[in-house]
This record gives sequence, C-alpha cells and structure tokens, in this order.
Amino acid sequence: MSVRPEVFFLPRPIGQRLCVHHPSAGPARAALVYVHPLAEEMNKSRRMAALQSRALAAAGVAVLQIDLLGCGDSSGDFGDATWDAWVDDVAAAAAWLQQRCAAPLWFWGLRAGCLVANAAAARIDGPVRLLFWQPTPNGKLVLQQFLRLKLASQMLDGGGKAALDQARRDLAEGRAIDVAGYTLSAALADGIEQSRLAPPARAARLEWLELSTRADATPAPASSQALSAWQASGCAVRSWLVPGVAFWQTTEIEEAPALIEATLNLFATAPADLAPA
Repeated sequence: MSVRPEVFFLPRPIGQRLCVHHPSAGPARAALVYVHPLAEEMNKSRRMAALQSRALAAAGVAVLQIDLLGCGDSSGDFGDATWDAWVDDVAAAAAWLQQRCAAPLWFWGLRAGCLVANAAAARIDGPVRLLFWQPTPNGKLVLQQFLRLKLASQMLDGGGKAALDQARRDLAEGRAIDVAGYTLSAALADGIEQSRLAPPARAARLEWLELSTRADATPAPASSQALSAWQASGCAVRSWLVPGVAFWQTTEIEEAPALIEATLNLFATAPADLAPA
C-alpha cells in the first residue's frame, strides 16, 4: 500500500522551502526529516532520496524532504544560504512534521546533510534520533572537498593552486567565490568549516551507514574515531558498511539498492528497540 506524496511550500522568514511529505501507510512507527547533501551532490542524490522515502513510507515510516534555502526549488540562490539558515530550515521542517505525526522524530542526513541534521537535532527537545548516510565527521573536510572542485576547474584554465589559495583568501576576507557554478558565501563557508558531528548532551540513537564497492572494506579512520566518540558519550550507536556505489558523485544517476534495503531493515525493528537507550 502506498500513499500519494504531498508537495508544498513551507513559509520561512526568507521566502519559502519546497517540501515533499511522504505519509506513512498505516500507523507510523517513525517520522524522518531528510537533509540533502551539498550543491551538485544534492542533484545526484535526488533519485536515491526519493526511492528511499517512498519505500520507508510504504513500510510505515513518514518522511519529509526539504530543499534548504538557495537549494533545489526553494527560494533564493545558493549564494544567499547561511549555515544558521539551513539549520533553522531543518528545525522548522521537524516542527511541521511533529504537528502531523506523533511517531518518534528522526533526522536523516546524507553526506554534509548529516552535519546540518545533527545541528538541528540539538535544537529539538527530547531524545535525539539520527540516521546518517555516508557522513563526513567534520565540516572542514566538506569544505576542502568542495573547494577542490574549484582547483579542478582552475587547473583546466591554467590557474591551479594559486587560484585555490586566492579563493581561500577571499573567503577569509568575507568575499564570496564561485565553485563549479555555485556562489559560496563567506558566511556559509565558515559555518560549514566550523561544524562537527559532535555527540549531543542528552540521550541519543545513531544509525550510521556507509557504502563501499569492496567486500573487505573497513570504516575509514575518521569514521571509526567519530563512532568511538559517540559511543563513549553514552549514545546508542550502530554502524554498517553496505555494498554500493557513491551515487552522490557518479557521472550518471546511480542507485544503491542494498542501502535502501539496509535502511528499511533498521525500521523493521520494533519501535521500542529504536528508541535511545
């Protein structure tokens, strides 16, 4: 059984945000707010996010997808975005979903979206429940990876590392820069760079899923360190390595069926088992 998604615009202090609500088929056992990744990774991931959202809804899990300020079909340009505005958008989406679904609230992030989701979850009263797909433990790495796109572009134009160094100076002095067709403001760059996947100060449940094409893969050192920190803080943590391609960066739109199945399996567990310890 499936329920038709509801597409609407959520009013915000600056413009409005495109949202897609996937109501659960039958009583909801959980309610998820999906937070997309950065820039072009968002576009590459749209199909996977939609497939997972529909599958979760059919399995009794409500999902709300939101395009953040300056992203997708929401108001503004990418250059208008700030870190605080993004976090506020996710908190507002969570409030909207909580008004319509009494099931336990979860934040589901992909890549840099995990950092935004984690920051938003810290603003919500009650237990923290997080589903991370391919999380990046700190924003400094996210910013470095994004700026490499500028280096790659400048290499083609003969600029190379000098252009990247100039871009960093521009951001440090408060000027926006262009990265692969996206205007990155100094405010957003600083917010991303300062963000961390820090464990919350209250009870939390974390489900951490990463993809790999290698059968003998192990978690990256940065991932292992982050997971250890969450466990040491008393959070209930589970992690998996799932076979699949890095669909957020492939040339063609790709799917990762095993990731969809693994995520569904998490929510097939009794709701009490998914509550924070």
